[in-house]
Amino acid sequence: MATAISPLKESEKIEFGELQPTRSSTETISKIVVASYNIRYSVGKFLISGGLLRKVGFQSTKGRPQLVAENLRIAATAFSDDALLPRVDVLALQEADKRTVRAGGHHVARELAEALGTSWVHVPAGIPRGQKPVPRQWWLDFEEPIGLYDEGDTGVALLSRLPLTEVTRIDLPWKECPWRPRLAMAATINAGNHSLRLINAHVDPHAAVGGQLEQLEVLVEHAERSTLPTLILGDFNTLSKRKAVETRNFLESHGYSTPFPTGTPTWRGAGIRLHADWIFGRGVTMSRWGVARPLDVSDHWPIWVEIDVSSP
Repeated sequence: MATAISPLKESEKIEFGELQPTRSSTETISKIVVASYNIRYSVGKFLISGGLLRKVGFQSTKGRPQLVAENLRIAATAFSDDALLPRVDVLALQEADKRTVRAGGHHVARELAEALGTSWVHVPAGIPRGQKPVPRQWWLDFEEPIGLYDEGDTGVALLSRLPLTEVTRIDLPWKECPWRPRLAMAATINAGNHSLRLINAHVDPHAAVGGQLEQLEVLVEHAERSTLPTLILGDFNTLSKRKAVETRNFLESHGYSTPFPTGTPTWRGAGIRLHADWIFGRGVTMSRWGVARPLDVSDHWPIWVEIDVSSP
């Protein structure tokens, strides 16, 4: 049975940014670029080596505010200068921390949106305060945990140059890591005369294949409530070939497709490369796609697609 979800505190509810979209809903738009990025609270690519240092007792957040600020500056350049990837219209973030100690007190989604000049929405995970994480599989136990009584949080976010409506929080069934709620968010993207539904998810890496598919079932069920063209994207944590194949098979069986070949590296650590991040679409034409390498703001690389919104 999945862990019961407690009522959200005010600080754990959806937070809407004050910035306005830079592309009007009345503008004639034929193509948009959508990207997904597990930004790992903007602390860099060294997940495994950093985790090993913490295991031997070395852990310091000295200089973290400056590190995160510089990484956010680098990320803002990457998503806007049309070099590593085309200029992004909609950016889905995972592990977007909000004023945690590990993120140097930064609000990652808000500050990146401010640098890009986009609107933004952040959905906090609702980390349980005072609940100590239990030991996990050693190969998944490198993440820097949020402090037991840290007033900050993590979560998913959308940054957009286009108007966002019908923003929804989606709590996913989670039981392998009760100290780390799993969630997704959905929003309708209004691109001129065209609209599409977008679901941004962060699937549990600790769950077995069946547990991950249970979370995907919730995403598909939510998507089926809309008749709009739909994207389901994010960090699916497909950290084995079997998980990647089963995830793809499941979504393709529900009418979704992806331009990314199974096995495309989107995450790296200690010389290992895995396909963790995906973009699946239904009723959309994805004309171009890519992985934005190199970008060392996170252990993940951003992935992106160009969508022809005028083509059914």
